[in-house]
Amino acid sequence: MTSCSGTVAYQAGQQACGAQESRCQRGSCLAQRRFCDGTDDCGDSSDESAAQCKNFTHCSFDYDLCGWETVAGPPVWGRNTSLNLGTSYSIPARDHSNNSRAGFFLHVSSDPTAQTGGTAQLSSPTFQATNSCSLVLYCHLHGSATSNLRISYVTNSTKHLMRERTGDLGSCWVRERVDFNVMDPFKVLIEGVAGRGGTVAIDDLILSQGCVKEQEKPLVTLPSQAGAGPCAAAAVACDSGECIAAELACDFADTCADGSDEKRCGTTTFESGAGGWHDVSVGRLRWGLQKVTESDTFLTGTFLALQTGEGQMVGPAKARSPLLGPSGPACTMEMSYHIHSDPQGFLAISVTDHTTGTTQLVWQTQRRGSTTGGRVRVPLGERSRPFQVELLALVDLQGSASVSVDNVTFEQCYLNTVSPTAAGMARELSCNFERGMCGWYQDLSSDFKWVHSTGQGQGSDHTTGSGYFLSVDSSVPWSHGQRAQLLTSQQEPAAAPRCLSFWYRLAGPQIGTLSLKLRPEGGEEMVLWTRRGTQGSIWHRAWATLPSTGQRRYQVAFEVLHDGFLGDVGLDDITQTAGPCGAKLSCSFEAEDCGLAASGKGTWQRQSNGTGTTAGPVADHTTGTAAGHYMVVNTGRVSLPAGHMAALTSQPYQSSMSAQCLAFWYQLSAGTPGFLRVFVEQSRVRRKVLSMSTMEGSNWHRSHVTVQPEGDWQVVFEAVGAGGDHGYIALDDLHVSVGACPKPASCDFEQDTCGWSSPSDPRLHSFAWGWKSGITLAKYPGPEQDHTLGTRNGHYMHFDTSVLGARGTGALLESPPLPAASDSCLRFWYHMDIPEHLSSGELRVTLRGAAGQRTVWSVAGHRSRGWQGAVVPLQSPSEFQISFEITTRRWPMEGTVALDDIMYSTRAGCHSSPESPVQEKPSGSFVAEVVLSVLLALVIVALVTAGGWCWLKQRRVASRTPTESSTSQGFDNITFRDDKVIISPREGDES
Repeated sequence: MTSCSGTVAYQAGQQACGAQESRCQRGSCLAQRRFCDGTDDCGDSSDESAAQCKNFTHCSFDYDLCGWETVAGPPVWGRNTSLNLGTSYSIPARDHSNNSRAGFFLHVSSDPTAQTGGTAQLSSPTFQATNSCSLVLYCHLHGSATSNLRISYVTNSTKHLMRERTGDLGSCWVRERVDFNVMDPFKVLIEGVAGRGGTVAIDDLILSQGCVKEQEKPLVTLPSQAGAGPCAAAAVACDSGECIAAELACDFADTCADGSDEKRCGTTTFESGAGGWHDVSVGRLRWGLQKVTESDTFLTGTFLALQTGEGQMVGPAKARSPLLGPSGPACTMEMSYHIHSDPQGFLAISVTDHTTGTTQLVWQTQRRGSTTGGRVRVPLGERSRPFQVELLALVDLQGSASVSVDNVTFEQCYLNTVSPTAAGMARELSCNFERGMCGWYQDLSSDFKWVHSTGQGQGSDHTTGSGYFLSVDSSVPWSHGQRAQLLTSQQEPAAAPRCLSFWYRLAGPQIGTLSLKLRPEGGEEMVLWTRRGTQGSIWHRAWATLPSTGQRRYQVAFEVLHDGFLGDVGLDDITQTAGPCGAKLSCSFEAEDCGLAASGKGTWQRQSNGTGTTAGPVADHTTGTAAGHYMVVNTGRVSLPAGHMAALTSQPYQSSMSAQCLAFWYQLSAGTPGFLRVFVEQSRVRRKVLSMSTMEGSNWHRSHVTVQPEGDWQVVFEAVGAGGDHGYIALDDLHVSVGACPKPASCDFEQDTCGWSSPSDPRLHSFAWGWKSGITLAKYPGPEQDHTLGTRNGHYMHFDTSVLGARGTGALLESPPLPAASDSCLRFWYHMDIPEHLSSGELRVTLRGAAGQRTVWSVAGHRSRGWQGAVVPLQSPSEFQISFEITTRRWPMEGTVALDDIMYSTRAGCHSSPESPVQEKPSGSFVAEVVLSVLLALVIVALVTAGGWCWLKQRRVASRTPTESSTSQGFDNITFRDDKVIISPREGDES
């Protein structure tokens, strides 16, 4: 069994021993109080030899109780072994005396039927009055935060507490020592209380030679337990005698009429005791109460201070509060502190949640040979489960080092408390974060935090471009499924709906999900808005209607759920206005139907495949899972007879100065699904923009239409029955953007990704591409300029290859499904920045369809030569998707790949179009481009003067474009095969 006290072996060799030291047999010096204490401190056992310890009384409980007596219970101290008690979590695995499962010790375990306050007592024989009697014992408290061990002495029925241990000290034996200076005959009393699920055990009771039995046997009676434990199990007693449920004690609200349930809950000046704090240290340091000396002018009266402990382990001292809470979002701990360390040391505060078994560091200060102190305010935040606060400190007390804590308070911690700063925000949630957090609070029980910052690798704010915003802490290692929450205080009931608008940023391929939630008091949590995956490194505006909550108070929460990769999450400029929000420019149907109104014979409904009642797609388009939501209508003849119509009408969209692009994804079932017709309505005039009744395959298909608005307009989706037995029509991911729609599968990535997406099915073991600008965010590298604009603000698709091999082996970027094509052309620009010695990666273009897939172009990874152009002819006899795929045979592979300005055309292939990319665009700043242009002009002049032959030779080298050209001759160096493209260097090209 592990001993938390540890063992120190001293080097042999003669040295001058101090006044309070004696010499080990090897010659080293050891403090006299460490001799005969049950631990080999000399390293040769000479400090524990029989000759050395012949006058000490040692009880290992291996044979009997050695004259100690158990007081009739229940509960009662039981003598047993680990072998007999089994392998329960809280039972010692071995005894301390023999380090054996067959060795004996005394223990008391929790009894669910016993009354609260039941104490097991063990008393010693009566000892003579003395000033040189000491007791060393080894205790084991494990499995419960409320277990307790007390060591006292008793004279004339009066109990004097000397040492107390409370809480869970871990699965190990802890050394404890008590020195008695008593003027009357006395008995030593050891009391144990096992908390629920816990065990208290003791072993190796060692009495020093100054503990002499009293021969005259004077009457020393133990105090009665008759009044102990007046309350039933899971209850505690108030000072007045009434009983309350145990979970109501230390919940920051007075439940006892006299308020005694909150008196010993950590708020204290330490003048009348520890105020509920208890030491759980196991090493050379411990926390204890100490009175101020004349030389110490920083603290006054009595305070909690770092002292020398009985163990030998070098580690921080730890003191715990009682179980506190739950707490409200404004909960804060304040305390005065003083720390002087030489050469180094620290003082810290952490929070332990025993339900989850987690400990979170919430504040710390470190010092090297200096003195500091003052008043500190530490936010604890909202915590839904009881928790304990821990004080941790570590300094070297051999010199003049010290650590002290005083005047501890817990402010505004009651669950329903609204702080003064939040009181004015009870109805007003608006905040631009320029002057703080307004009425918003961190949920400090989250896995990671929101940070109030001005950037530092997180981009700029939205309000001014140089101000404050909230971002997710990117310094913390992320993993899949971690959460961070931002909360309001409890808001007063809302009689009418309101609109909450905000600006957000989601940048990073596997960045995760950002959601806005409403939590009515006593009701089910509602998701009001959600976005998943990369949305680019730009600010987007979003709206969500906060519904009426009737008589219920409520909280609003922003939640980030990580998907396990790097990037940036930002939040800024939250604004609340009266009335519901208007038509949403983007709707994924994950949270709501976005105000689309159903009418007609059939019924459109929002559902997921996992919860829906209507037959529909097996997965939505947004998340690609059965849990994702979409709108669907049953077109079977029972629900929607032939010729009957079911309409779905949006709220009015506001017109913009230029054209607008309406894009959406749809799916028609096999068989006879009926007709899907799409209308744009302006000034009560409808114009049909789309009609279809069949669809190849069972994929989601994307469609878009350019709207030339002359005023506000609406979109109407009509499903018309065709008399089939079964069928459905489904919609997902509506999006309205400024500007005319691009051609299918064509995109410059400035507004959005134009339907290009990465599969989210984890079974594919693939990662997602990101959508970002040239502005570098924390841990998220890429080209400094896009190809379209040639600036840092321009956008492109991007992938960081360093993650390959960790959770996946490839990265796919797929176009929407495209119709069969006999002579199409794909043009694009790519940027690859992969060191040559790690260039096992490859960028491929593949065609994926019902017949399978084939590679039609590929290039091996290389160090960046800037933006490179490529032209690829495409043919497919059936519906297909274009995929850009990054693969590697070696990992990790450091580097980046980017794509921009993808153009897909179906007119006469690649030979007649003048839009083919023909030249390389290097990375760099505008100044670098100007300098390069000047140098190029000088080179041309020099070449002209050098003669025609030389000029022709240089021209051939300078204009080389191994993979691209604007004419058919541009492919003279490419050999096509069915499965891939082989790029053969021409004469004069670099290998």
